[in-house]
Amino acid sequence: MAGRNGRTQLLSGHEKAAASRSFLLCQHLVQLYLPTPDQELLAAMRLINILLLFGSLAAIAACIPAYFSILVWKAPEVLQDAAAPDPTKGAYIFAMAGCAGCHTGKGGKPLAGGREIKSPFGVFVSPNITPDTKTGIGGWSETDFIRAMTIGLSPEGRHYYPAFPYTSYTQMTLADIRDLWAHLKTFPPVASVNRQHKLNFPFSIRPGVGLWKLLFLDEGRYRPNPAKSKAWNRGAYIVSGPAHCGECHTRRNILGGLRNSVQLAGSPGWGDGERKDGAAPNITPHQEGGIGKWSADEVVFALQTGVTPTGDVIGGEMGEVISNSTAKLTDEDRRAIVGFLRSLPPKALE
Repeated sequence: MAGRNGRTQLLSGHEKAAASRSFLLCQHLVQLYLPTPDQELLAAMRLINILLLFGSLAAIAACIPAYFSILVWKAPEVLQDAAAPDPTKGAYIFAMAGCAGCHTGKGGKPLAGGREIKSPFGVFVSPNITPDTKTGIGGWSETDFIRAMTIGLSPEGRHYYPAFPYTSYTQMTLADIRDLWAHLKTFPPVASVNRQHKLNFPFSIRPGVGLWKLLFLDEGRYRPNPAKSKAWNRGAYIVSGPAHCGECHTRRNILGGLRNSVQLAGSPGWGDGERKDGAAPNITPHQEGGIGKWSADEVVFALQTGVTPTGDVIGGEMGEVISNSTAKLTDEDRRAIVGFLRSLPPKALE
């Protein structure tokens, strides 16, 4: 055949076959990666449906703070003859709950907020919980505080993101919550404007938290197990409620709900994000991945001093938890925590 330069070019049978195969391959790749008009239309329709779905969910969720929240989540009422809250007891609950660690920014004033908490959903920033009336919680009532702690609603009816562990605090007794409130009011007010969270879409749509709560908020006080000892129930209450251990030590699903099938079996990549693996270790009595090889006294000692049976010093966020929280508990409460943890079924992180 004649080429473009006028010279005659001849192709052998093998060359013609190879050229034919190359042409067919290119044609197939074009069909595969360059969608037809029908495929483009289908893709566009799918995108529109997805956007409509998110829009509809956001519209429904937007109604929840103003109307539906009172029907679904009702804050517990304080009895008229209830004892007056005790700020001294509240100081102990404050340590147990680890409030100082999350609500104090690095290098900042106590409880003035600003601590960044990195997560797979974006960066949460802790708020000011000092008694400042403009930027803190100084303008709140006791009922406002109880509602925030138990159902995650602000005084204005806005949903709090569950980085604030009300999903655990909801199990606390009203007496403990009221005592904590009385203690928080003893702190000096600090004027510090709260910073906005930096979250990925669609988690940045705050009204959607109302729908999240319908799936993952199990509101209600801790119910003691009558078949267990007083010490066991005390440990279960501390771990499940004020100490909110599961919030960090339990893996979450794609929507941010706790995967209770692997409760307390650890959660890699959670917390400040400095470590991708083992950010929150397994604290079930699993022999390999958990604390199964530690004796009860060794776990108690670690919670008190931050020193492991091998002589290592626990650092990072858990180091803060120990210094701010578990080291300040009574030995009786530390042993109750350990007794409860060692009674759990051993689980390996999936």
